[in-house]
Amino acid sequence: MAEKFYAAIDLGTNSCRLLISDDMGRVAYQDSIATRLGEGMQATSMLTEEAILRGLDCFMQYKQVLDKYNIVQMRAVGTAACRSAKNAGEFISKIYEKTGIHIDVISPVEEARLNLKGAISHVRGKKPYAVVVDLGGGSTEIVLASNGNNPQMLSTVSIPWGSRTASDAFDLQVYDEKNAHRLRNEIGRWVDGFRRSANYDECIGDICFVATSSTPLRLVSLINKFERYDRDKCDGLRIKLKDINLVMKQLEKLSVEEMAQNPNIGVKRSTMFVAAVIMLQEIFDKLRANTIVASLRSVKDGIVEELIANDKTYEIS
Repeated sequence: MAEKFYAAIDLGTNSCRLLISDDMGRVAYQDSIATRLGEGMQATSMLTEEAILRGLDCFMQYKQVLDKYNIVQMRAVGTAACRSAKNAGEFISKIYEKTGIHIDVISPVEEARLNLKGAISHVRGKKPYAVVVDLGGGSTEIVLASNGNNPQMLSTVSIPWGSRTASDAFDLQVYDEKNAHRLRNEIGRWVDGFRRSANYDECIGDICFVATSSTPLRLVSLINKFERYDRDKCDGLRIKLKDINLVMKQLEKLSVEEMAQNPNIGVKRSTMFVAAVIMLQEIFDKLRANTIVASLRSVKDGIVEELIANDKTYEIS
């Protein structure tokens, strides 16, 4: 019998990620392509023709990879950009016509649930509660969950700002004190609302914090002064809020060109990195987090874990 594989595709506002695992959950293949799907979307709420072409090209590349494996279960999901763009339906139809891959546009709550399932492995059981923050390109999900063998979401919020949308709307390709203050106030307002609705203060002191996406992993690389960004090397490492604050002080002095030349930031993140770090600063300051675990595991990992579990359940029954 041919070896079975399970696949997940997570189409975000900046990047599209593919994960293929065997039936034991071992990674057979993973990749991330910078589609920049949300680029230029701020003004019109439409995916640009260039972004659509980049997205199509990404999925055609992934289709070639998928065809090399005996994929028995797969799920592809779209998040903030696909939820917001007026022409997302047309784009999704083109993907299906060209590749046969159906994209399921998921709600913020479903995105948060899958992200929790993927990311919590780094801190499972270490404290009674876990907070997972997923800073995407178009939105940011925060989840408070119980932290046991079967973690349950207790409260969640989807902040309608991510690294790309915040960078564009608040004009923060480089640091500007006035614009940074505006962004901090906006993010702080959402986090304050989350704290109230979640009865968050009752849990303070009993929480592990996890941050997913490229930004926290790149912060790990910067703080540890790695020669270059290696996401696998950074996965699961801890950073402190005080060190993030020190990085921000350094970023305040840099141009886009200088950030692009930094091997731990790079060209593709250079115009969004300042806004992303400001958002993480504000979120974790408001949540009174001192130490945060950076996680490579996210929505795609949650999807694959569920596909494997559901397939084995079906086989047993």
